[in-house]
Amino acid sequence: MKNFSSWLITMFAFLFWGFRLAGTVMYTLGMDFLFVPSDPKMEIALLFITFICICFFVKRKLWSSIIYLSAHFLYYGPVFITHLSELSNGSVSANSVMGIFFEFVGLVLPLIALFDVLLDKNRKAHPTDKKTDWFYKNAEYDRQMDERADKNNYRTL
Repeated sequence: MKNFSSWLITMFAFLFWGFRLAGTVMYTLGMDFLFVPSDPKMEIALLFITFICICFFVKRKLWSSIIYLSAHFLYYGPVFITHLSELSNGSVSANSVMGIFFEFVGLVLPLIALFDVLLDKNRKAHPTDKKTDWFYKNAEYDRQMDERADKNNYRTL
């Protein structure tokens, strides 16, 4: 991850994950929070899947961003549509408005993460290998070796 935008997406994904974790914990403890999870058991499973996928997203794995996208769309998609229909019917509550906001973020963030991984030109074209890059991609090392080789005039017997 060499782009600043990739780091920002990853940090925002972790922050959203932590916020959802806090909301789920507060809901299971019976305390009020900004939102109510639509299905607490699925929310807990989604939190585990999301954490693993974000960790592999840092490694620029395409499959992790696809799993991240599909899991969020399966969980947040139907609930988002339900809340939008409630909004269009006029039966709006504060809980549904906050739900719409968090579900929208939960649907848009994986899309942005998937496009970030797909559009990363360095992911497959220039993989890094720390064992050999110091030698092959180091022009300063080549200059030092060339200058030293020019000055070594050893006598042979």
